[in-house]
Parts: sequence; structure tokens; C-alpha cells
Amino acid sequence: MTEHDILGTVRSLVDQEHQLRAKRLAGEIDSQAEHAELQSLEEALDQCWDLLRQRRAKTEFGENPEDAAARPVKTVEGYLQ
Repeated sequence: MTEHDILGTVRSLVDQEHQLRAKRLAGEIDSQAEHAELQSLEEALDQCWDLLRQRRAKTEFGENPEDAAARPVKTVEGYLQ
């Protein structure tokens, strides 16, 4: 997956997040359903940003960015901010 592909996935996930919030405002889904789906989207976004940071770090230090791999949600969500 290239940097361009990752950024495309990020855009798609953000679009899905906006659509989800619009559905909630329109009364098409309840807050519980919105929350569950938002959590899933946020986890996927965190994985994408982590993968992008890995690729950029590998490039910066002369390594092959193609060696970067998506890490499990549990790992990514466990990082300290």
C-alpha cells in the first residue's frame, strides 16, 4: 500500500464518519449505533495514520517503506499520547 493509497483510505474513512454523523442528526440511527460505528472508524483511522508514520520513518532513515505493515488495533490504540 503506497502513501497515496493510505491517504485515500483516510479520506474515505473521514467521509464515512461525516455520513454517519449526518445520519444521526437526521434521526436515521440512534446514538448507540453511531458510537459503535464511530469507534470502528476511529480505530481504522488510527491504524492508517500509524502505517503512514511507519512508512515515512522508514523513508527518512533509508529503509524500504514497503516493509511497513499495519499493526493490530489493540497495539495502535495502546500507544501513549
